[in-house]
Amino acid sequence: MREEIVSIPDVTARFLDASRETLAAAGAKLREKNPPFLASIARGSSDHVSAFLKYSSELTAGIPVASLGPSVASIYGVTLKLGSAATLSISQSGKSPDIVSMTKAASDSGALTIAITNVINSDLANAVDFPIDILAGAERSVAATKSFVSSAVAGLALIGHWTGDRKLLAAIDDLPAALAKAVACDWSPFAGAVTDENSLFVLGRGPSLAIANEMALKFKETSAVHAEAFSAAEVMHGPKAIVGKGFPILVLAARDAAEDSLVDAAGRLAEQGAAVFLTSSKPSKATGLPFVATSHPLTDPLALLVSFYAFVEGFARSRGLNPDEPPHLRKVTETI
Repeated sequence: MREEIVSIPDVTARFLDASRETLAAAGAKLREKNPPFLASIARGSSDHVSAFLKYSSELTAGIPVASLGPSVASIYGVTLKLGSAATLSISQSGKSPDIVSMTKAASDSGALTIAITNVINSDLANAVDFPIDILAGAERSVAATKSFVSSAVAGLALIGHWTGDRKLLAAIDDLPAALAKAVACDWSPFAGAVTDENSLFVLGRGPSLAIANEMALKFKETSAVHAEAFSAAEVMHGPKAIVGKGFPILVLAARDAAEDSLVDAAGRLAEQGAAVFLTSSKPSKATGLPFVATSHPLTDPLALLVSFYAFVEGFARSRGLNPDEPPHLRKVTETI
């Protein structure tokens, strides 16, 4: 897992160098289709990528994104009316029957279908109009790291080409250098807050909320810690009732329009007695964590994620666990 985390900047650079024509062609087809909405098809970590791209699409293209339940097609046998839409399927292996089934149903209904996968000769890639190979190479650790970041970068670049957003595309080109710095960020102070705890919150808003969901999953997968992800707004409506003295909370602030609200939430929870750690340099009663500011608000959360990956791999080992092979899990999970 550590080797794969360290490789993320190079993997990202390789993908960007090799995939410009494919991404440009898919982006042009999206402009031609001009869909009133997008639909995502994914599970697990890939579904967290989808949530990140949902916010990215809505904030840049102004196009809403709906997450489709794969079982609608695979279990219930219903074909949705997606003729005017475009769908984005995300699966590292491209093998899960329910993802493939829903994607084929979308294609049969007339949707423009795009897939992001790490296996270009997979059933999923063969079922779509535009397969995008993330070129991450074999990922041996069970917990997805480099494949997650590559999938998110692929989707973000697709949106950039679709919308013609030169600022976003330039920021994506700058991302490998930023991610190399992010790997070196030291989040070990947060470990002290979690060491004697078995539960924590990860908070975000907008794109960083999607990344918070991925971080919460990685705590479970690698470190046997129960973590829940919430919007920093939603956590105030009930979940904060369980927050007592020393309760660990990680707050993911990117350099975007939501940063001030996240800083405010972090301060309020710190006043409640929680051990709050925050990725912002703005004044707060929370403890600050180092972060890498990228050149675009939508790429900031990916740099935070890489810093977290480096942290959680070491944290798992400090608990006597092997993050490469978590118990009861396997690399490819095929659901129906």
